[in-house]
Amino acid sequence: MVQAYILIQTEVGKASVVAELIGKIPGVIQAEDVTGPYDVIVRAQADTVDELGRMVVAKVQQVDGITRTLTCPVVHL
Repeated sequence: MVQAYILIQTEVGKASVVAELIGKIPGVIQAEDVTGPYDVIVRAQADTVDELGRMVVAKVQQVDGITRTLTCPVVHL
């Protein structure tokens, strides 16, 4: 199982709606609207890195109101 944090910037005023919509995507553990340089932070999981990438590109980035994403895989050192 691979997990990652997805940091999301949204259009002004869209953070709550984006977080709510992303929270419904299968594989998303948590989606919160936050303050700071990013508007929404998501924790997601998938079976493989490739599956995680497909989720981000095919589902998360397609949500209306998103302007930029940054995916940060969780590592266990």
